[in-house]
Amino acid sequence: MNGVIPLATDAPAIAISDISRDFITGGQPIRVLHNIDLDVQAGELTYLVGESGSGKTTLISIIAGILYPTEGEVNVFGTDIYGLNDRSLVEFRLNTIGFIFQQYNLIPTIDAASNAAVPLIAQGVDRLEATERATELLDRLNMADHARKLPSQLSGGQQQRVAIARALVHEPRLVVCDEPTAALDARSGRRVMDLLRDVGVAEDRSVIIVTHDNRVFDLADRILVMEDGRITHDGTEMPDHQS
Repeated sequence: MNGVIPLATDAPAIAISDISRDFITGGQPIRVLHNIDLDVQAGELTYLVGESGSGKTTLISIIAGILYPTEGEVNVFGTDIYGLNDRSLVEFRLNTIGFIFQQYNLIPTIDAASNAAVPLIAQGVDRLEATERATELLDRLNMADHARKLPSQLSGGQQQRVAIARALVHEPRLVVCDEPTAALDARSGRRVMDLLRDVGVAEDRSVIIVTHDNRVFDLADRILVMEDGRITHDGTEMPDHQS
């Protein structure tokens, strides 16, 4: 699929080994992730939760090939992504990963359908076909009536659904989401999460979601809790003290 190495039957979809990340503040390195080891299986809907500043967004950005780790390795569907050169990494992300940004990052001068179609167009799909496929996905997100509107004409929740469609339209094997239900009411949030599970979770795919939304915790196969740049809980439910 998309040039990705087929997984061995028992191999994890994502294998993270000894990942650390430093940021420079005031000329001094500050460590925000500490030697994280983590395997995520294909077909698994994984939530990453924790207080603001615990390292969640940094970790998923590293998993998605957006932010280089200071130390460690990240293997995504059989590929050591930080062993790739810059061009190959960009191509790998385009073909394999869908990322839902918390700030949406929509292009202000094109309509919702065209925004959602961007990954397909970047892959070389005919623009009309790409827009049709994006519009079909927007319809599943109850956005059919807004497909021809510019981002400035959409509410925050509507923009978020366009960003979700953009992340899913090219059927990536790994979907990484940063607070995908944050701007949505309970009904819309549930609809989005159901779609992420239906579209993104299969035997050859995986979904990792950063969320604080306890309305959708019951949909997770696995919940990881982060504190101070470390994973402190790994289970099928939230620990009692954080539920």
